[in-house]
Amino acid sequence: MTRPQSEPVRKLASAQLAESLRERLQKHPPFSAMDDAHVDFFVAHSSEIYFAPDEIVASPEDGVVDHLLLIREGAVSGSSSQSGLYAGRFEYEAGDFLPVAALMGRRAVTARYTATRDTFCLKIAYSTVDQLTAMSPPFADVLNRRMQAFLQLSRQSLQAAYASQNLAAQALERPLSAVGSAALEHCPPETPIGRALARMHQHRIGSIIVSDNTGRAIGILTRHDLLSRITLPQLSLDTPISAVMSTPVHTLPESASAQAAALLMTRQGVRHVPFTRDGRVVGIVSERDLFSIQRLSIRDLSASIDAAPDVESMQTLATEVRRFAASLLGQGVQATPLTELISQLNDRLTARIVGLTASARGCDLDRICWLAFGSEGRGEQTVATDQDNGLIFESDDPQRDRPAWMSFARAVNEALAACGFPLCTGNVMASNPECCLTLQEWQERFARWIDQGTPEHLLAASIYFDLRPIAGREERVRPLRELITHKAAATPRFCKLLAAEVLRTPPPLDWLGRIETEDGGFDLKRLGAGVLVAVARLRALEQGIEEVNTLKRLAAVAAARGTPVQRSETVQTAFEFLQMLRLRVQMPQSTFGVPGSSNPNLLALDRLNDIDRRMLKESLRIVMNQQKDLELDYGR
Repeated sequence: MTRPQSEPVRKLASAQLAESLRERLQKHPPFSAMDDAHVDFFVAHSSEIYFAPDEIVASPEDGVVDHLLLIREGAVSGSSSQSGLYAGRFEYEAGDFLPVAALMGRRAVTARYTATRDTFCLKIAYSTVDQLTAMSPPFADVLNRRMQAFLQLSRQSLQAAYASQNLAAQALERPLSAVGSAALEHCPPETPIGRALARMHQHRIGSIIVSDNTGRAIGILTRHDLLSRITLPQLSLDTPISAVMSTPVHTLPESASAQAAALLMTRQGVRHVPFTRDGRVVGIVSERDLFSIQRLSIRDLSASIDAAPDVESMQTLATEVRRFAASLLGQGVQATPLTELISQLNDRLTARIVGLTASARGCDLDRICWLAFGSEGRGEQTVATDQDNGLIFESDDPQRDRPAWMSFARAVNEALAACGFPLCTGNVMASNPECCLTLQEWQERFARWIDQGTPEHLLAASIYFDLRPIAGREERVRPLRELITHKAAATPRFCKLLAAEVLRTPPPLDWLGRIETEDGGFDLKRLGAGVLVAVARLRALEQGIEEVNTLKRLAAVAAARGTPVQRSETVQTAFEFLQMLRLRVQMPQSTFGVPGSSNPNLLALDRLNDIDRRMLKESLRIVMNQQKDLELDYGR
């Protein structure tokens, strides 16, 4: 890019000016994480350049980009040269770099950048950028993995904020090697129980690993196994430990995070997770290690749900799930594993309510399958979520049997509502006759939606097609998943109609690239995360991919379409961040929502710090790019 000779470019020659500039830069990322010498290098090789309001900063006609700009003061608006509602529109503020993608790709920009007010930038040449990225990992991260770098900074900021409120300070993203204990005992499978227990007592440990001669774990015995497996059966202490050990052993590599161990514990119902190096067990992490700072552990919470005797008890436990989620968010747990954990605990809660209701009414759960739709079906539940569920029942006379199953479902729906899951305003609940069907009726209904594709069918598909079994005969769901996947992929018209629905959502940024607001805030679900959910669903259906979780859909679609890994990761990171913001708005005593609003996804923009505001804008640019890709593929 070139600049008219009449426009002055001032070299930062003054040492005093350079020192002052370094101090200002180090208040913001990535300079706040860079070594002083590397910040000085940036300043020493910078020139200051001024752009008047409405002046072109960069355009496709300038040719291959040969320098990077950092906005020191002012703002720059970019607009794509492509036509259409979703042509790229975005605004860069003080602290933003541009044009990063064009510089790193050694190409011309594809958008036209214009100063929206008096704007001062620092300019450095490509050769300098190349040297600095080699010297400074924080600087390289912002350029090469911009979204991931800002997400990490945002999580760190969130952790610090929650820690200051005296919430849990232990970060669950530490590797297991830094959290667990290397003081563990091994024994071969033929070891007598008495000898193994003596070693546990001697070393004051709660478990012992049973391993083969290569050091690979083949079983585990814990203190919690003693009563049911040894004392009550009155086994001889000479019995080999292999007769009472738990198997298989659920392990993780030592590099896995503590949050991965927490999820494994709740999935498998275990209290200890050994971690390995090259297949050999080198340490063990216990539930106490992970959650000693928690008043209620994941497994205790899960066990309490499974043993709850009535709906009143479930109400208390549902509140604990939300409290527990808030604490984990403050520890720095990412949005994806956190929403997955919330969904898992809510699954158990729902399954327990279904079981209690079936027992009270004498219903046979082998004759039904309770379904979750929408966010619960995707395993992405946030804190504020209503009910989206359905029922498959077995019958040779559906009209005769449906009223009884609807009555059963109504009792479950009301119990869930009492536990804090509001009744669905759209009546997508198993107590609705349209959601209480035999497998054949469900198949006919889904096939009709795909064949006809009316607006009502498309809206329904956006909810019902993300389905998952929760209780009863889970295998009944398989034919439905196969029908949705194969029939949608073979019906291009249906996919085109779904794309048109996604494109009806207005762009999240205005014509200057500023974040659109409504009712005093920004709707994170409707204009942000919900768009990426819809895009991932459509792309998965195009490719015949059965996955329903959004991040797994995005990864599978990227692999199927040959999308570059960095681009795929960027879209996934944007979704992760938008979900995290939704959780922050919905957490108890949150200050991120708009005061007085009943919308649990309405974010008060003035509550965001500088990092989160920039990250939000980056995420919304990616949302718009996904919409733009759909517009190019399907047209209007």
